[in-house]
Amino acid sequence: MSRRGSNRFEAWLAAERALAQPAVAGAIGLGTLAALLLIVQAWLLARTLAAAVLHKTPLALLLPSLWPLVPILAARFAVAAATEEVGMRGAVAIKEDLRGRIFRHLQRLGPMFLHARHSGELATTVIDGVEALESYYARYLPQKALAVSVPVAILAFVVPRDWVSGLVLVVSAPLIVVFMILVGTGAERRNQRQWRELARMGAHFLDVLQGLTTLKLFGASRREAHIIARVSDDYRRSTMSVLRIAFLSSVVLEFFSAVGIALVAVLIGFRLLQGHLGLEAGLFVLLLAAEYFAPLRSLGTHYHARMEAIAAAERIVDVLDAKVAGSAGAVARPVLGRPLDLRFDDVHFAYEPGREALRGATFTLEAGRVTALVGPSGAGKSTVLNLLLGFARAQRGCVYAGGHDLAGVDPAHWLTHVAWLPQRPHLFEGSILDNIRLGVSGASIGAVRAAARDADADEFILRLPQGYDTPLGERGQNLSGGQVQRIALARAFLKDAPLVVMDEATASLDPETEARVVAALRRLARGRTLLIVAHRRRSVRMADRIVVLDAGRVVEQGTHEALARAGGLYARLVHAHDAAQDGSPALRAH
Repeated sequence: MSRRGSNRFEAWLAAERALAQPAVAGAIGLGTLAALLLIVQAWLLARTLAAAVLHKTPLALLLPSLWPLVPILAARFAVAAATEEVGMRGAVAIKEDLRGRIFRHLQRLGPMFLHARHSGELATTVIDGVEALESYYARYLPQKALAVSVPVAILAFVVPRDWVSGLVLVVSAPLIVVFMILVGTGAERRNQRQWRELARMGAHFLDVLQGLTTLKLFGASRREAHIIARVSDDYRRSTMSVLRIAFLSSVVLEFFSAVGIALVAVLIGFRLLQGHLGLEAGLFVLLLAAEYFAPLRSLGTHYHARMEAIAAAERIVDVLDAKVAGSAGAVARPVLGRPLDLRFDDVHFAYEPGREALRGATFTLEAGRVTALVGPSGAGKSTVLNLLLGFARAQRGCVYAGGHDLAGVDPAHWLTHVAWLPQRPHLFEGSILDNIRLGVSGASIGAVRAAARDADADEFILRLPQGYDTPLGERGQNLSGGQVQRIALARAFLKDAPLVVMDEATASLDPETEARVVAALRRLARGRTLLIVAHRRRSVRMADRIVVLDAGRVVEQGTHEALARAGGLYARLVHAHDAAQDGSPALRAH
């Protein structure tokens, strides 16, 4: 990363510290208090040792000078613990706030953004990336301030007693800072590479886990294991290169600190022998000399936290800076009516220049009617769904709902009017009851059961060991495909939205289960506007109107019978489907 890029992300980190500012200030104040206690401790020790050496003072007479050391040591321990605690509170507040903002922003960006990114990389950013900021705010920032305030406080006591030692300390401290910066410059680039390797490893590992069944069936699991081992080794090498620089910086810091302390000790020794410096003052300065460099050494130890935070900030800012498509001005919350009518008016949309998914699509979803959307792969059906669900905005033309342009409607308000039935519904870990009332969290058990009966799901749910309280595994793996689909239907019945959008929810079902789901869909369609992205004839036949897409354009509209007689694209698709069902080669010809 360039120096300009590093400065940009460090500026972002500085701007984020507002939430932790009281905690950081508290940690700095406590650290300064600990330094003052240390100075008092050094003065008591120096005075006691000087009295014992020079005046041969008995131990009994020295005890009154030593007893104050006990509460001072206890106070230093308590202040050190409080400093860590206060710093951590500030860091935790920032982490919680940042994770919440990232999650809300990802929700606004929607599935289209998520589909374009590796899930593992995003998970690494949200979890490990945000976690890497903890040491930066809890330790590095307070220590950065203490590296200035504590040496200044020590110099204020050292210089009046021994200006020569004070001069040595003043000259040697900048050398440590200069070499720390020189060593850290190379470490920043390596930290960036380390985070890239970590993100790549997380993304690849998640892909392998999700596709493990496929890998086993194709005998490719061993090959992927070798790839994971290689990616892991790349990350190990990247980490070790960063650690080597971190150890080198520690050696440099310790070397210059030791040289500075040794030089102070030698000069104090010569002047003690020559009688130019008193023993009490010499011991006091010598005790403080080691503590003078301690904040700088600690800063060097936590300097790695700064580099990690800058590397993580690059990934976090990349997510937070992603633009939400078409979100500007979408604040209206109109009364849309029931049932809804929707109209696509000359809608254009392209995922990238030269790749138009919709080219002037114009059609209507009549209120209270069932409309089927059909067409070959790549015709633009998924794009229509993304526009209707608010995951994308029309780049030209308009989508109207109840006479209102969706581009000006608050997305959250719009989604309260939509029920979504995907081809593969997602069930979350939790009970069946929780999954059905996902969109209506406060629904009563009576309302949930009524929705389940409408979806033809109540009977099989009651046969489960714990009924509606039966816990589901990830993605509902302990249920059949038909059962999962009927739970998704129960969600839609319970939400009671005026618009239902369905992406061929019967595609993977056997004929008997498909018939039951279609019957439930007919009940769901009563009094609602229903759009079905259809591939199978049974779903198409229940539609009042069929819209045929091809290459982003509406090429046909009408009923099943009329379109089948017209001999156009729809008739060819039906013929190909029938040929596939019969096992004839017609589909291949198509």
